[in-house]
Amino acid sequence: MQHAGETSAERLMSVPGMQRVPSPRLELYVLRDFLDEAECDALVALIEAERRPSTIADPNGDDYFRTSETCDLEHNEPAVATLLQKLDEISGIDPAHGERVQGQRYDVGQEFKAHTDYFEPNGPDYERYCSVAGQRTWTFMIYLNDVAAGGATRFKVIDKTVRPERGKLLAWNNRRPDGSGNPATLHHAMKVRKGLKYVITRWYRERPWG
Repeated sequence: MQHAGETSAERLMSVPGMQRVPSPRLELYVLRDFLDEAECDALVALIEAERRPSTIADPNGDDYFRTSETCDLEHNEPAVATLLQKLDEISGIDPAHGERVQGQRYDVGQEFKAHTDYFEPNGPDYERYCSVAGQRTWTFMIYLNDVAAGGATRFKVIDKTVRPERGKLLAWNNRRPDGSGNPATLHHAMKVRKGLKYVITRWYRERPWG
């Protein structure tokens, strides 16, 4: 049964071209050509115009843990509105549960070291980030360009590495069946070795966002 803030394996696997990564430890899905070239280019332009240094929720003393640039995108931007409509169609998640769309830009040498997207219950910012909308449920991430070298996303626990490819969607469930955070979602946005890497991300919550 699909609950608010969640999608389901049945829903995602009904999408033509959707593939599930074979692992009993987490739900991870891949869909190529989710966005076309023009849609990707429009989102890249927005990221370029609004980017700023990235931050993390719970600082860990490593100033080089996340070295990319980030921007929050307005939902009334035509390119963002198109993206959201497509995500709504494949996920079936009530858009009220979605966080603001975030874009990321990685230059040569930049990365986001191994991390999970859910908030650690014992972390210093847990109450700040989860008191209203609850924990993150699902992550939907799209690569916006082909990367000349590097920039893959590595899910270390299941030994799965996904290469950047323009328009490719990754989606994963951040929680285990009992609702707790799933450590097997640990993933590393690996260093870009040549060129640039652009990504767009939409996270969903247990309760309506904001």
